[in-house]
Amino acid sequence: MPVRTFGDWKEPPPGYLEIDLVAHCGESAAGSFVHTFTLTDIASGWTECVPLAVREATLVVEAVSKLRAELPFKLLGLDSDNGSEFLNETMIAWCKDNGVEYTRSRPYHKNDQAWVEQKNGAIVRRLVGYHRFEGLVATATLSRLYSVARLFQNFFQPSFQLASKTRIGARVIKKYHSAETPCARLLRMNIVPDEVKERLRSAAAKLDPLRLLDEIRALQEHLTKLSAGEVSRVCASSGSGLARFLDSLSTAWKSGEVRPTHCQPEKARHWWRTRKDPFEAVWSKVVCWLEVEPDRTSKELFHRLQHEQPGLFPDGQLRTLQRRVKEWRRAEAHRLIFPTRPATPNAAGDGHSTVPLGEPDRGWCLPVSRAPTIAEDAPREADVQQVRAQLVASAL
Repeated sequence: MPVRTFGDWKEPPPGYLEIDLVAHCGESAAGSFVHTFTLTDIASGWTECVPLAVREATLVVEAVSKLRAELPFKLLGLDSDNGSEFLNETMIAWCKDNGVEYTRSRPYHKNDQAWVEQKNGAIVRRLVGYHRFEGLVATATLSRLYSVARLFQNFFQPSFQLASKTRIGARVIKKYHSAETPCARLLRMNIVPDEVKERLRSAAAKLDPLRLLDEIRALQEHLTKLSAGEVSRVCASSGSGLARFLDSLSTAWKSGEVRPTHCQPEKARHWWRTRKDPFEAVWSKVVCWLEVEPDRTSKELFHRLQHEQPGLFPDGQLRTLQRRVKEWRRAEAHRLIFPTRPATPNAAGDGHSTVPLGEPDRGWCLPVSRAPTIAEDAPREADVQQVRAQLVASAL
């Protein structure tokens, strides 16, 4: 099997693809789960994704045979890693029978497949996330998602392509071509036949990027529910919520992450106790000690409890007492700074406060010195004028 490195591609024509698998196993690799089969064209960046219910060589060959007829260029070569789903007699025999050049990367050199590895993160993971998917229902939903996403990515999603790379010592200078979509790159290439370019133009003219994005969001939401076990069937066809989707674009920035596959559900705050409070019976005594001697540390109080009740409080409970004492001190400081203000009777005598609505209640503020009035400032100003006149007379 010939070996191809990342520097051996040079400038190939459209039709040489790198292939790889992305596992949707979640946090555990046990059991059977869905994989995404990714193919990326080196020259144009055209990317196709196919979900596989299991990781098996026969399914990989069938996926390549199906995609071969849908690609806008002739399949000339495939480059894979060293996985057993790629390096097997079935795959090698199919490539030889169909005149497809087949190469592999070096073991433990992921950068040899930099093009497809980048698409694994920029397309597959951004669309699907890192949830676990199992079974035929998840495979069918992923297939529908990729059938819509391939049109959005290849016709409307521009990307940069490396033009040159120069190394000066430890510094690497990279220059990129202008951002283009894979479709635009194929239309710009002279090697692509005119009939293929005409099919690409007619297909692009019929597509609506907003409608495609709406369908992607709906399928992502269904995948999220599928991974959580909330649904067990393929979702119905999308498209009726396009008006709602368009209305939400103006306020989408307020919601943060809008992709359902990346939005994490908000966890409930853990406010309840899971263990019995070991200081419940003696806490009133500890509070009395703190009120008499507030400067005592939690460690001193804990040793005092151990001395009075030996064997009841092990050393590991010191941290619990420290947290309780810290909360007590915080509450006492808040009570001293913000004391409870009794309600002042208003004109009606109903006992409600007379602070106007929208104005701050200054009842908790510490007393400050009263500012002098204008009448009190007048004698001080006269004294200043008298001193100033004396200074002018002495200068003359």
